[in-house]
Parts: sequence; C-alpha cells; structure tokens
Amino acid sequence: MKKIIIIVLSLSIVLGFLFWKFGPSISLFNKSKTQGPITLTLWGLWEDENLIKPLIAEYQKQHPNLTIRYERESSINYRTRAQTQIREGVGPDVFMIHNSWLPMFQADLSPAPPDVFSLSDYKNMFYPVAVDSFVKGNQIYCAPMEIDGLALFYNEDMLNGVGGKPPKNWQEFIDSATKMTVRDTSGIQTAGAALGTAGNVDHWSDILGFLLMQQPSVDLNNLATPQVAEVLRFYTSFVTDPRRKTWDVNLPKSTDMIAQGRLGFYFAPSWRAHELRVANPNLKFKVAPVPQLSGRNVAWATFWGEVVSAKSKNISEAWKFVKYLTSAEAEKLAYQEAAKVRLFGEPYSQVSLSAELAQDPIVGAFVSQGPSYKFWYLSSNTFDNGINDEMIKYFEDGINTTLAGTNPQVALQTV
Repeated sequence: MKKIIIIVLSLSIVLGFLFWKFGPSISLFNKSKTQGPITLTLWGLWEDENLIKPLIAEYQKQHPNLTIRYERESSINYRTRAQTQIREGVGPDVFMIHNSWLPMFQADLSPAPPDVFSLSDYKNMFYPVAVDSFVKGNQIYCAPMEIDGLALFYNEDMLNGVGGKPPKNWQEFIDSATKMTVRDTSGIQTAGAALGTAGNVDHWSDILGFLLMQQPSVDLNNLATPQVAEVLRFYTSFVTDPRRKTWDVNLPKSTDMIAQGRLGFYFAPSWRAHELRVANPNLKFKVAPVPQLSGRNVAWATFWGEVVSAKSKNISEAWKFVKYLTSAEAEKLAYQEAAKVRLFGEPYSQVSLSAELAQDPIVGAFVSQGPSYKFWYLSSNTFDNGINDEMIKYFEDGINTTLAGTNPQVALQTV
C-alpha cells in the first residue's frame, strides 16, 4: 500500500512539473497557436496598383493578420524571369500565367489544396477551357480572373454601307468583306478583312489557331495533312485569291487600319477595344462572336490566371487568396474599378456572371463564346520565349512560304 502511495505521489510530482513547464502549449483551452502575421507577394501584369488596391483592402479587412504586397511586372521576359526567381526561392507567392503555359510551369507550381479549392467547385465556377488549361491529374494549378479570346470587331458604318450584318458563318463573312473592300490603281485603300499574312495582321497566329480548331479532322500532333493545308490555303486566300482578296502585304498593321476607319472586319481579344477607343474616340465599332463553319461551334481562347509558387512558405493562405481573387465578389469589384478608367473591366471568368455582360455591345461577345473556347500553342502577345513564340515562328515561315507560291502541303513539312 505504501509503495502505491509513493508511486502515485511521484507521478503527481512529475506530471505537475510537466504541466508547469509545458502546460500553456498543451492546455485543452489552447489547442492551437494563434497564427502570426503573414505577408504574400502578388505579381500582376496588366493592372495598375490603384485598380488592385480595393480588392486587396477588402481581403485584408477579412484577414487582419495578412499583408499583401502587389508588384506590377513588365511583360517583357516575364515568363523566364518568373521561373528563374521561383527556382531561386526569391519569387512571388502568387503570380499570373497564360492559359497555354502550364506545360512549362507545372513543376514550379503548387496545386490547390483540396480543402481550399475543390475540383467540383472549380468545374462549376469556370468555363470548360479553364479546366482544359489549368487542371492536370485532377489537380488545380491555376484559377482564371478573366475569360478572353478572339472575337470579331466590325466597323459599323462600313458594314451598314454594304447592307451587311454581323456574319454568323464564313460565307457571310466573305461576302461582306469583299463588298467592303475598296481598291484603286495603287491597291487596296479600304480593306474588308485583315487575314492572309503574318507580317501586318495582328493576332494572325490566334486566327490561324482558331481556324485549325474549327477545321474537322485536324490532328495537331500531325500537321502535314491535307486538312491543315486547306487551313493555310484558306487563310492566305484573302491575299492570293482575286475573288476574295480583302488584304495585302503592303498595308499598315491591322490595328492601325481599323483605328483609322479603313478596315471592316478585325479579329482581336477584348483589350484591343480600349486601344481603339483611345486611338480614335469617334470610331463606331461593335464586337460579334466569331463566324462558324456549318455544324461547328468553336472559339479561340487566350487569357490569364493566378497561380501559387511551389516555393511559397504560405501555400494554403496563398491559395485562399487566389480563390478570393477569382470569386464572383472579387471579379465584380475588379470590373467596377476598371470601368471607372476604361470602357470595361476584364470579362468575367465566372460562368454565373455571364448574363450581366451578355448584352454589352463590346464585351458581350467574349463571354457569350465562353462555353465554346478552345486553345493551342499559337497565342500571340505572351512574350514567353517558349512554347507559343517558337510554334508561331514555324507557322510564320509556313505562311510566308505559301504566299511565295509554295504548295501549302509542302510548306507544312517543315512546320
């Protein structure tokens, strides 16, 4: 009995000492430590800090222990600069990638923790092209704050002048484009449509990618086929075929032509609308969905999303912030702020918000195409020195060779 008492007293003394020494950290009333201050670095590309501040302020109001530092980066060498800094452990926590970049970036990114961003929620929130672009192996690597791609800009006065309407198919497009084209002895003065070259058609590679996506039976793993040759032949025919000639190699850039009121149809992403309004405030233009082939419904996507660095020290908090940035609440706030200084904000990536922009004469076309967007590695203006720029260079050679008189099937051997 005495031995039992001694053992109990001894255990009591030991346990009492442990509680005195370590008790505050293991107390039932203090199961987890209060999280200290966290700083996240956010890299942006296109938006001034003044447009991002309201979003950051709103999020920090809900998360007082979090500080978000925004840095706007140059698009020149952005891809290589971001990867280099991340691999050296000094890069941002959250940054932007193009929707075609995941094959180059996947090893440098942290996928979303399932408890922060579930795949089922993601698929319900965003258009299918976001899943195609940013989800691999059932893991989410990026979330889009916008949806964008090619749509058809048209000069209202020119189209009305030939009794035309926004074309829904390619035959209507060709008919109106040829009617709008005005020539004199020196060549084309007013162009009906900007297609056919690689030198003076802005976004020509996107247009070509779009045509490849529309063409039935095109195998992107095998480009030297009659189907792809037909795409090259169709694209260059707007320069080489007298029956549908609407463009020429010696004209100014297509963006300059439409800004001057000398171009009827112009394919471009949404951000070009802001440039056109600044370049020519009196220009009357609207935007329509791209023309389709019979029985097809395909559009071309090119947009950006938010990712989290694999080297971030606060991956979970960074992904929570990304989820907020791409939420309906944040996208509407971002749109409102941007619309104060330009025509409109970034077209909503959230499917649930599409109806709010559907009737807009400019941005409506971009969201209405949301379910139809596809992509490949011919996206212009990514400045990636990688997958897009290299692919574009080969197709540029193919177009120039075709324009010089080479059979497209032969030109595609090198491509």
